[in-house]
Amino acid sequence: MFGREIIKGLIAEAKLDREVTVCGWVRSMRGNKVIKFIALNDGSCVSGIQIVADTEKFDEATLKRIQTGACLKVTGQLVASQGGNQSCEIQASAIEVLGDSDPNEYPLQKKGHSMEFLREKAHLRPRTNLFGCILRIRHNMAIAIHEYFHQHGFYYFHTPLITASDCEGAGQMFQVTTKNLYDLKKDENGSIIYDDDFFGKMTSLTVSGQLEGELGATALGQIYTFGPTFRAENSNTPRHLAEFWMIEPEVCFYDMEDLMALEEDFIKHCVRWALDNCREDLEFLNKLIDPTLIERLEGVLKESFEHLPYTKGIEILQEAMKNGKKFEFPCNWGDDLASEHERYLVEEYFKKPVIMTNYPKKIKSFYMKIDDKKPIFNGQEMEETVQGTDVLFPQIGEIIGGSVREESYEKLMNEIETRGIPMKDMWWYLDTRRFGSCPHAGFGLGFERLILFVTGMQNIRDVIPFPRTPKNAEF
Repeated sequence: MFGREIIKGLIAEAKLDREVTVCGWVRSMRGNKVIKFIALNDGSCVSGIQIVADTEKFDEATLKRIQTGACLKVTGQLVASQGGNQSCEIQASAIEVLGDSDPNEYPLQKKGHSMEFLREKAHLRPRTNLFGCILRIRHNMAIAIHEYFHQHGFYYFHTPLITASDCEGAGQMFQVTTKNLYDLKKDENGSIIYDDDFFGKMTSLTVSGQLEGELGATALGQIYTFGPTFRAENSNTPRHLAEFWMIEPEVCFYDMEDLMALEEDFIKHCVRWALDNCREDLEFLNKLIDPTLIERLEGVLKESFEHLPYTKGIEILQEAMKNGKKFEFPCNWGDDLASEHERYLVEEYFKKPVIMTNYPKKIKSFYMKIDDKKPIFNGQEMEETVQGTDVLFPQIGEIIGGSVREESYEKLMNEIETRGIPMKDMWWYLDTRRFGSCPHAGFGLGFERLILFVTGMQNIRDVIPFPRTPKNAEF
């Protein structure tokens, strides 16, 4: 038996003057012919622990094997540290090298590395202090999400990754097939025949579990999904991934006010959890990545989110342009707002998170409930709007997208026909409106965007262990 103790627990308990055993990886080693100081980290915390090794106690062959990246098992006396950088250290009595590391080949030496370099070494970057922080926070955010929904009576509902329908209607999906791509059967019109495929029809990886989630909500009352989703969007921006995780609650008997209250309460819970449970990691990131990080997180908890109708938001943006504000993209009524517009509203105008509502119907999905009244903009009645709710955050822009769902079979059918959505793929979804339809609402939160905000990182590829992006599927 290894009988090891977790370094984080050792430091927290600080029960000194006793023999302990720890295992971990060498971050660095310094010293002289008499004494060696080994920085050992097992991934449980930023700081790790210092191992003090009297060279007279260990053979030269063992000491030579203690290199950056090597894996060690260390037994020794836990004592108060003589230096000022840590509270305790281990005076080693036994050191076993569990795994060697060649110092000439190990790429993560004790020096600064660029994010681009670390993405190329994604199989090793979790060993760095920076990515250790990010991954521990990612874990804690997952725990916070499950904790919140469990406490509030939601049921964790697993939706399929393989689907024959496209929730968003975008068509940018990864196809799933067992067909021989070099010998595809086609009909007289040149269309691929799927009768001999595994599922007997064209199938893809899901872009969202929402539609199936609605089925669960109309049986269990309130559910949430939490799983991977996929979009074949050829985008290389710092905000897009081809594979990412989504949290999607669906709740029956909710209107838009209920939905906005849930969105705000949920995301504040996640931020509060991070501040309460990831303080050491956040302080490290606050020092290394963003000196305003903790202040910004605490700011989210202090004020209520601003509720802003889309039409009012466009008025604010156009007024800002009249006063000299420059935007790269236009922002006329009917446009889908760019991240720069969203961040202006959050960071400069309101200086707090904003929930934007009542978007033009044409830029939102078919399932959103249509508002009873058309908005007035510059004295004119505009097109129909829907009960959509986008939560906009500083540094990020949109972090949550939600809506009240249309519960009327007739109205939903009209949207499906108007938008040309294939009925053969939607019959099961429509049954929820035929058999006991009810008012309901829900939202989707991109997990990685939440991690971006909580960590202060700037690129979404750096908050997921192994990013999947165009032309990149390594590891």
